[in-house]
Amino acid sequence: MYRKILIPTDGSELCRTAAMKGIEFAKEIGARIVAFHAIPATSYMLYTESGPSDLMVEQFEKEAQARGERLTREIAELAAREGVDCETLCLTNDHPWEGIIEAATTKACDLIFMASHGRRGLSALLLGSETMKVLTHSKVPVLVYR
Repeated sequence: MYRKILIPTDGSELCRTAAMKGIEFAKEIGARIVAFHAIPATSYMLYTESGPSDLMVEQFEKEAQARGERLTREIAELAAREGVDCETLCLTNDHPWEGIIEAATTKACDLIFMASHGRRGLSALLLGSETMKVLTHSKVPVLVYR
């Protein structure tokens, strides 16, 4: 069975719910978890005609790192309450799906347990689906919570 499960989060309510279900699943099968957040490398909102200042970039990076640590710590606290071992990981990657696969590989996870945001139609076509990209490219099995 699975021994180490990656649970990625973007901070959304659906990801929180999926994390709780992932923790329950891990507890039931005696697995450990890795709480993960992909930190964006850039913020396109910061760019002006001349580009962002070094100070703006530095501030964005600090805030993004702090947010990732807070989100993964929340999952670790939920896991601790359930008696499930949890480590946290934040990696910088503008493409969350790539970060998720990298994290699963780096931490030798044998399952990725993630939420599906359930976008449909034009929204799904334009925005794409991080979950779909993970499903398409990951060599690690993926369990999608909906």
